[in-house]
Amino acid sequence: MNHQKIKNLLVNSGGLCLVLGVMILVFSLQSENFFQRSTFTSIANQIPDLTLMAVGMTFVLITGGIDLSAGSILALSSAVLGTLMVDSGWSLSAAAPVAVLSGALCGLINGLISVGFRIPSFIVTLGMLEIARGATKAITNSQTKYIGSKVEWIGEPLASLHLSPAFLIAASAVLLGQLIISYSVFGRYCIAIGTNAEAVRMSGIRTARYSIAVFMLSGCLCGLAGIAQASRLSSADPNAAIGLELAAIASCVIGGTSLMGGRGSVLSTFIGVLMISVLQSGLAQLGISDANKQMITGVVIVVAVLVDALRHRFRL
Repeated sequence: MNHQKIKNLLVNSGGLCLVLGVMILVFSLQSENFFQRSTFTSIANQIPDLTLMAVGMTFVLITGGIDLSAGSILALSSAVLGTLMVDSGWSLSAAAPVAVLSGALCGLINGLISVGFRIPSFIVTLGMLEIARGATKAITNSQTKYIGSKVEWIGEPLASLHLSPAFLIAASAVLLGQLIISYSVFGRYCIAIGTNAEAVRMSGIRTARYSIAVFMLSGCLCGLAGIAQASRLSSADPNAAIGLELAAIASCVIGGTSLMGGRGSVLSTFIGVLMISVLQSGLAQLGISDANKQMITGVVIVVAVLVDALRHRFRL
């Protein structure tokens, strides 16, 4: 990674941090209870599932794809975890890998169909959204599986840090994801595929394996996100994470990842996650109704997409 790319990353991240700082300042002036450690630790401990999902989504978007099934895959992985632990008496250490593998399998299927048959990932993952959600309801009988203390500790803040193990895992995924994009051959190929897949194929690189790999990576991270959400809720809810994939996509776009492919940063995506979470938390403390919160968040997402489209047009 050359100095120019490092400079661009710092400039982009710095600008996002400035906007995030302004948001915090505005909410702090409007609500006397906002600027407190409890507010920020609460936000941090509520975002591991969205953060993990957004990291995987960043890789998918960079290659020019999209994954609309992420929320349903999260719910399926969580349901697998809950069913194995509650109904079959498995331990967390035994059930967690199966939950993650179930997410990875869904991602692999997405990648194989989308890449192998050259079907737009939008269509394929839309189908997987329904399949995974239906499978979730089938294995849980549409009932919440209460897991309890066996999994709660992952989402509970550590006394010394006031941050949960789930948040630390998510933060580690952000750091590792950024290193992969910035410094690895895999990351460079992902960016190249998103920029011009045909040119990459003409150069002799087998693009299919990388495109399939990012979908599998997204599914794997959704599996981890399912465990993180189950730990926060102390249960596996078959209706969990409906629409969460849209928040993940919004976080990526706000962070500067292009919907057209070829550009993105996991670190900036994480700042996008923080911006959405701060916005929702701040609006809640101001007493804004859920309906108005959804509309305001939606406006922010639309503006972010418009900015991305304009940025892409002027780059062309």
